[in-house]
Amino acid sequence: MPTFLTHSAEETQAVARDLAEDLKAGDVLLLSGNLGAGKTVFVRGLAEGLGLDPGEVSSPTFTLVHEYRGGRLTLYHADLYRVEQAAAGDLGLEEMGVEDGVLAIEWPDRLAYGISGAMRVVIDAVDDHARRIVVGA
Repeated sequence: MPTFLTHSAEETQAVARDLAEDLKAGDVLLLSGNLGAGKTVFVRGLAEGLGLDPGEVSSPTFTLVHEYRGGRLTLYHADLYRVEQAAAGDLGLEEMGVEDGVLAIEWPDRLAYGISGAMRVVIDAVDDHARRIVVGA
């Protein structure tokens, strides 16, 4: 599994930007990490790599899903932090992004089921600035 060590938000974003170049419609990314690890920063990089404005990306903590259009693919960004595991099963997230975009899910441990073929991205804070990012199937 590819592992990256970044030392700034910009470097974390760059890892995601590079990863986004290979994404295709229907891809799902499951983003894990503690609060403040850099999951939303990573999604900003995905947006940039898909030809979207990274400055538009914010944490969808209270709206559950943000949708960003106008790039190579639509980016759906879900944050399940405030969702109970039972309720997450009713969101229909596995159907999002299948046809026209990419789905990035923060806090995927809230899902009561797995998503077949999803790519796991684990972001760990090494210190205040450094992050270890592991990307795998």
